[in-house]
Amino acid sequence: MKHLFHEFNLRPFNLTEFQIIQGCIEGDASCQRLLFERYAGKMLVVCLRYATDHMEAEDILQNGFIKVFRYISQFKHEGSFEGWVRRVMVNTALKHCQKKRIRFDELHPDMQNGPSIDPYVYSHLGENDLLHLIRQLPEGYRIVFNLHIIEGYSHEEIATMLGIKDSTSRSQLVKARRMLQMAITSLHKTTIAV
Repeated sequence: MKHLFHEFNLRPFNLTEFQIIQGCIEGDASCQRLLFERYAGKMLVVCLRYATDHMEAEDILQNGFIKVFRYISQFKHEGSFEGWVRRVMVNTALKHCQKKRIRFDELHPDMQNGPSIDPYVYSHLGENDLLHLIRQLPEGYRIVFNLHIIEGYSHEEIATMLGIKDSTSRSQLVKARRMLQMAITSLHKTTIAV
C-alpha cells in the first residue's frame, strides 16, 4: 500500500474510505489498522448489546474484524460501508450466542401487559443506563430486542436468523419490553426514594 501513499502523496489519515477498503483488500496492515481505528468504537457498542460482559464483547469484536478483513472484497460499494461492517458484527455476535444454545421461552398469558411508564422516566434515563438494563435481560430476550428494536429486523427475518418461529421472536420481544419496563419503573422508584 506504500505505493498508494506515494502515488497520491497522502498520509495514512488522509485516505478516503474507498482507498482504505482497497488497501485492506490488498492486505495492507496500515489500512487495516486505520479501518479498525475508525470503526472499533462504534462496533464495540454493537457487540456489547449481545455480550454478557466487556471481555465477551471484545472477543466478538475481534472475530468480527477478522471476518471484515477476510470478506471485505465482497463489499459492493452499494449502501454504507459502516452498515456492512455492522451486519458482519451482528452476524458474528449471533453465531457466538448460538454456540451457547440459548433458550427462547414461549410467552405466558400473564406476560402480555406490562406497567405503563411516564415518558419523563425515559427522558431522564442515560444511554449507559439503558444499555446496562438491556444487558441484564435474559439472552434470548436481549438478542431479539436488539435485532428488532435497535437493528430494525422484522420478526420473520429474526426467525430465519435464529432458527426459531416468528411467534417466538414476537414473544421474546414482549417479554423483553416488559422486563425493561419493570426495571425502569424500579430504577425510577429508587431514584425518587433517594
